[in-house]
Amino acid sequence: VQLQASGGGLVQAGGSLRLTCAASGRTFSSYRVGWFRQAPGKEREFVAAISWGGGTTFYADSVKGRFTISRDNGVNTVYLQMNSLKPEDTAVYYCAAGRAISGVPGSYAYWGQGTQVTVSS
Repeated sequence: VQLQASGGGLVQAGGSLRLTCAASGRTFSSYRVGWFRQAPGKEREFVAAISWGGGTTFYADSVKGRFTISRDNGVNTVYLQMNSLKPEDTAVYYCAAGRAISGVPGSYAYWGQGTQVTVSS
């Protein structure tokens, strides 16, 4: 599975962005997908994850109620809708695919290249 994240950019606090994770591979629909982020000088942290069918999702407490993860297996894509963005959301965002829905980076075997999100105050 190859993943490509896109949709990042510069936005003011309170604004919105939608990230897209496009996947190649016929078996993408069988993978769980997670979004992670990494700010400069910090460790990569979990943001959100979704089950293979989209029926189960979970979020980091820091984004709950503001971010929504969804997927469309028909077009091999997972989305992360980010609303009410805060300066502390600034980071490189990565999507990852694995066999288990998890908040642990090591649970994911495949990673995209990352997309920069910058939120100005």
